[in-house]
Amino acid sequence: MDLQIKDKVVLITGGAKGIGAAIARACAHEGAIPVFVDRDAEAGEQLQSELQAAGKVCGLICVDLQVPENCSSAVERTLQDFGRLDVLVNNAGTNDRVGLEQGSPEKYLASLQRNLLHYYNMAHYALPALKKSQGCIVNIASKTAFTGQGGTSGYASSKGAILALTREWAVELLPYGIRVNAVVPAEVMTSLYKEWLSSLPNPEEKLQQIVSKIPLGKRMTHAEEIAAMALFLLSPQAAHITAQFLFVDGGYVHLDRALS
Repeated sequence: MDLQIKDKVVLITGGAKGIGAAIARACAHEGAIPVFVDRDAEAGEQLQSELQAAGKVCGLICVDLQVPENCSSAVERTLQDFGRLDVLVNNAGTNDRVGLEQGSPEKYLASLQRNLLHYYNMAHYALPALKKSQGCIVNIASKTAFTGQGGTSGYASSKGAILALTREWAVELLPYGIRVNAVVPAEVMTSLYKEWLSSLPNPEEKLQQIVSKIPLGKRMTHAEEIAAMALFLLSPQAAHITAQFLFVDGGYVHLDRALS
């Protein structure tokens, strides 16, 4: 299938590692121009070098998106460097485990800043360019918004809000032909996930407990599988899809996790 995204400029937040990096690589492979925004300069430079060595065109912007002005500057820099913006992929975030018992109002607000507010800010500043290109937005959400997890109020509520914004923006942007969809991962083996596992007393035992609850294949979802869905949604092949939540989770959310 030709995704018809050659030379499209795709701005990806949190694009230097994990799911974001997988989306960036997939975009580059299809001939699009990924511009990844990440505060991890080292990881960003490594990905940029990798793609450029393969003859791909890409962009790197190293800023902290918790600062609203940095969201604006990321969009402006993209337009300066590439002249257009066709797709915004809102992906940056971290399951920071700010819970009801172990958190505080201050920590909860900080979690929203890390995981939610920049989704709105990026969309706000990108909107004029997306109107010109009649582009689209893909939001990366999380199964925690549907299943709960315990001990992560900030992250779960941020992801729930992201789903609500996906539907809200899809309605508001209909007059401009801008589509807005969300991808919902469950258990994906990223560097942050590995870091969390390694902090536990028995990482391998915990991992086996997790995969035993994933109905399809009893395995973790690969970041590349999330990227494949994101690329389809941002492509003209999905031209009549908007306001949807697409689950790439091996059946985790919708099938009984007690299945043997």
